[in-house]
Amino acid sequence: MSENHQALGAAAPASNASAAKVASAPAWRSLFAKEDSWSIWLALILIAIGYALFAGGTSIKWLAVAPAKWTTVGAAAQDFAAHAGSYLALYLVWAVLFSVSLAVMGHKIKQFLPAFTVLFIAAILVFEAGAWASAAKYNLEPPLVALLLGLVITNVVPLPSWFEAGLRVEYYVKVGIILLGATLPFTLLVWAGPVAVVQAAIVSLVTFFVIYFTGKWLGLDRRFAAVLGVGGAVCGVSAAIAIAGAVRAKREHASAAITLVIAWAIVMIFLLPFVAQALGLSTGIAGAWIGTSEFADAAGVAAAQAYGDLARHAGGVIAGAPDASVQAFTLMKVVGRDIWIGIWALVLAVVATTRWEDKPAADGSAIKTRISAAEIWARFPKFVIGFVLASAFVTWVASHYSLADYRREVVPGLVGPITALRTWAFIFCFLSIGLSTRIRGLSGTSFKPFLAFTAGVVVNVLIGYWLSVHVFAAYWNGLGS
Repeated sequence: MSENHQALGAAAPASNASAAKVASAPAWRSLFAKEDSWSIWLALILIAIGYALFAGGTSIKWLAVAPAKWTTVGAAAQDFAAHAGSYLALYLVWAVLFSVSLAVMGHKIKQFLPAFTVLFIAAILVFEAGAWASAAKYNLEPPLVALLLGLVITNVVPLPSWFEAGLRVEYYVKVGIILLGATLPFTLLVWAGPVAVVQAAIVSLVTFFVIYFTGKWLGLDRRFAAVLGVGGAVCGVSAAIAIAGAVRAKREHASAAITLVIAWAIVMIFLLPFVAQALGLSTGIAGAWIGTSEFADAAGVAAAQAYGDLARHAGGVIAGAPDASVQAFTLMKVVGRDIWIGIWALVLAVVATTRWEDKPAADGSAIKTRISAAEIWARFPKFVIGFVLASAFVTWVASHYSLADYRREVVPGLVGPITALRTWAFIFCFLSIGLSTRIRGLSGTSFKPFLAFTAGVVVNVLIGYWLSVHVFAAYWNGLGS
């Protein structure tokens, strides 16, 4: 099986013999034998350390270093020099955690470490590029920059064979997804209020099924259709890579979905504020519509902030408080829709494991495989459980705070640093995807995915408008008043 056709986030399904072998192995050994298990251990260790420091009155922020916003290269270099010690410490922590775990799993560390060192240096450059003051304007999030850089390099310059040892796509993405769970406590749904929860649920369900069934009708693989569907229904990039791992989609499927998400996100940055102003929408309603229709958090914040700025300088022409635009967007997108990542990952992982496993019949057709409970557990992507555990833990932490105190204390002291660590893991993943993907592998599946995803875009925008402007207008207009 070639690199481009490996499943993202999981190995090939186990045979009955291999499943029996796993089942007969000591239970404790399975906890340290696979990437799924190790990704949970690594992510939860980082979360536990972060919480221990937070509870003790300090923070893991010194280790979870991230570049500051910069406008000149000189300013970026000065910031890096000031935090060089933290970057070195972070490299050592990642290198030790990955090396020890890979060694236990039977991989050769002398091949991994040099490759990971190069990957980490590239990740620093990518993160710095994402910290450019104008990056948000063009939706140049670090993971996207990492993917594009990797694609350019691997399709222009031949890479040495030893470097492949550091391109642990599945491992990096699993760690990143579990860390993502720690930034999305379920308490946020309660704080968002029933209106945001209901609107987000409607959008997530309808958009997913429109994209999924359109993709199936166009002949796309159901795993690919699922990745596209959740990418459009939830929060774009993070959702695409999470679901690709959960349903064992191909790497080029995740790359194609990410490309479509980013392309439409950029279009929406300019389109939604313009149309909202032309229709005379209030800031709260416009923010909710943007939160329902956008596909990436950074792009949506940019669009919502732009509309708020228009209201601030329009002399009362646009109704509503200027800050209500970003507030409504945050409730609708960052809280209401993003939390569906875990729900879709869990549901689709079960569906893919129990319903989408085929085996060839004697006549060459595919028949459904009857799978035992033990084999379902063996095939189930364990990192999804890690996501839920991380989210549940931070939910417990957040339950001791009001929303205002959560934003003032927990976010900067615990959630923010974990978000930075998550971004590092995603950058490692996206660099690895780009560096192991050939453009020729994407060219054959470009038009049909575009049609399927665009069908979801149209439905997303129309439903979002109807819900925001007509169904829940009173709620969104009340924000900021």
